[in-house]
Amino acid sequence: QVQLVESGGGLAQAGDSLDLSCALSGGTFTLYGMGWFRQAPGEERKFVAGVNWSGSTTKYEESVKGRFTISRDNIKNTVHLQMKNLKPEDTAVYYCAGGTWRFITTVSDDYAYWGQGTQVTVSS
Repeated sequence: QVQLVESGGGLAQAGDSLDLSCALSGGTFTLYGMGWFRQAPGEERKFVAGVNWSGSTTKYEESVKGRFTISRDNIKNTVHLQMKNLKPEDTAVYYCAGGTWRFITTVSDDYAYWGQGTQVTVSS
């Protein structure tokens, strides 16, 4: 059974950096494209970034381009989200997700597996 476990969330001030990690177990990591989503209070879960199975292709939501970087380590079965120049509007619960799609998708229904989420809070 595939399981995803996130780590690395926490409190930050505007302009700070945080790194999120997500470890996959119970499956073959390279079968899955990976993504990060976030959900702010009272809002729907939204796509943040995605990476294909090999790490050769990435996609970002417009507001995080140039600030966030998604990467994966297919040896350690982990995916990472480096977040720089954080803003208060980045405050949300961040979820790691995996899916067997071929091309990066921003649609949450295309991801079969989800982590439990990790809180990121950015103060001004």
